[in-house]
Amino acid sequence: MAYADLTGSGIETIAHLQENGRIVVMFCAFTGGPQILRLHGRGEVITPEHPKFPLLSSQFPGLPGLRAIIRIDVERVGDSCGYAVPFFDYAGPRDTLDNWAKAKGPAGLTAYRAKKNATSIDGLRGLKS
Repeated sequence: MAYADLTGSGIETIAHLQENGRIVVMFCAFTGGPQILRLHGRGEVITPEHPKFPLLSSQFPGLPGLRAIIRIDVERVGDSCGYAVPFFDYAGPRDTLDNWAKAKGPAGLTAYRAKKNATSIDGLRGLKS
């Protein structure tokens, strides 16, 4: 599986994947019956310089803040009851990040990532400048 990693002020997932390759993705049911699903596996950070990036990024069109694709080899799927997960109503997507990234432009995003995404909060290497 793969998901789009968008520009943000942190770089934790990328930094920790580069350190040890392990990842867990958790899904919670906020409507309907209670349920939690966890995907455990090994992840790979696919940045724009990576040969697989053009193919994978084509699966996520129109994301101006796209900084990487996180590709995961799922090794274990676990589920649990989710009895304590609260109900939430989905109100719709936000366009704030897309608008921010469009306003920054490619050069502005590069500069922002160099400043904010070089290291994780615990000092691990993030994105290369």
